[in-house]
Amino acid sequence: MAPADARALLDPLVARYERTAFIDEDPISVVHAFDDPADQEVIGLFAAVLAWGRRATILNKLADLVDRMDARPHRFVRDFTLARADRLDGFKHRTFSSADAIALTRSLRAVLEAHGSLGALFASGLSDEDDIGPAIQTFSDTLLTAVPEAGMRTKHLARPSSGSACKRLAMYARWMTRPGPVDLGLWANVRPSQLVIPLDVHTGTQARRLGLLSRRYDDWRAVQELTDVCRALDPADPARYDFALFGLGAYGGDEMPEVADPARGAG
Repeated sequence: MAPADARALLDPLVARYERTAFIDEDPISVVHAFDDPADQEVIGLFAAVLAWGRRATILNKLADLVDRMDARPHRFVRDFTLARADRLDGFKHRTFSSADAIALTRSLRAVLEAHGSLGALFASGLSDEDDIGPAIQTFSDTLLTAVPEAGMRTKHLARPSSGSACKRLAMYARWMTRPGPVDLGLWANVRPSQLVIPLDVHTGTQARRLGLLSRRYDDWRAVQELTDVCRALDPADPARYDFALFGLGAYGGDEMPEVADPARGAG
């Protein structure tokens, strides 16, 4: 598909799906419920890590987690000790267990003490490359090793070096970096131009159908290929096309659905 034709198709879909009316049943709605950027950043990572499966289940699990954190996720993490680990006992979402919740909370506390914020850690991994791949790698590696005895499992923190598409961390970076109305625009040290497409079955299928992606597998090389195409369409903000491709895949792009999921997290 020629760039002009791709823009003609995708730009109206971005306008259709990048709207606050579509986030109420999406994991990012939990992040929007907080006013403090420090809380948004912390609960945003949990929301992204847990964002797989049915949306209703994800939202219920996140509500449970927020309650366990006394609705103060940043304070809960900063004050966390093993003496408070019972607050997370019994928490589970799919393969993410209470032990994983405790391990991630311990790692987050160590990272916040060392870097001040998750955004600062993420930005520390940026390089002169065009995309956030090195930042995702540094972010995951640091969280995985911050508290070695915590036993943080690699399956919950994807890395480009493993070939993973890193969908959930790419989505988290989009949430934190791009300006609203759906995303939050908290990370001033990361440029929207550096973001990558959060690649999942919807975006991958539609991108291939439209001739925007040739690689057959939804891996990091496919992320880079598709992002390069989207960057050619909008060098300053390639990740905006995540809304269009996901919406086209999930809803057909023919009619405005009553309930949509542009911030996505499920699936």
